[in-house]
Amino acid sequence: MPLQAIAIKKITMSGKNKIKRFSDILQYPNVYESFDMNSEVVVLGPGKEQTIKGRWHKDCFKNNNPITLELACGKGEYTLGLSKRYPDRNFIGVDIKGARIWKGASTALEEELDNVAFLRTRIELIYKFFEPGEIDEIWIVFPDPFLKKENRRLTSNPFLEIYKKILRPGGIVQLKTDDPTLYEFTVDTWTEHKDYELLYHKDGIYSEPLFTEDLTIQTYYEGKHLAAGRTIKYVRSQWSWH
Repeated sequence: MPLQAIAIKKITMSGKNKIKRFSDILQYPNVYESFDMNSEVVVLGPGKEQTIKGRWHKDCFKNNNPITLELACGKGEYTLGLSKRYPDRNFIGVDIKGARIWKGASTALEEELDNVAFLRTRIELIYKFFEPGEIDEIWIVFPDPFLKKENRRLTSNPFLEIYKKILRPGGIVQLKTDDPTLYEFTVDTWTEHKDYELLYHKDGIYSEPLFTEDLTIQTYYEGKHLAAGRTIKYVRSQWSWH
């Protein structure tokens, strides 16, 4: 088969796979999707709409355990890893890419992880789907560093203001990254912000005993970064509620 035909076939198959995955997650009981940027309504299953804000404990998890978000979760590797480590806590992976969420959501269903859910929406809109104090902790794991657009970085001031709307008093926000620019920017931003207390930061987490065992969870991308000799960095901050 000519190379051009092979390439076209791969693109076609890739498109079909994405369509199937979008169809799958519409049926999944652990994936909530937002299709209207001006609404707080989410879709859970075909034709089933609901308001989930303030109702995650009751309607989704059926318990009152603390909730952790993984933002820009991709395939949800950290969400899944944390959920297995802490069965007495709840975890929600947030991403806009449905084809990525499909992998994590499928794994959670296959492994019967009842403390895992996924929310497909834009991260700047998460305040529409959580009540103040509904979230205990936020993980940001290997996000796009947006080297030319500081305000789009998930650790920038505009996003810190959004996190304040949903975190409990004293809630934790933490970053794991390989990017030195994002790391330095985050340390500076979180140090200067009057409502956040910088608790810890480390450029090179594996150079000494880990600050938290949760850092032992490694994503596919972290494996690639380590293989390429890149240094993994970590920053931890707390919303200092007044």
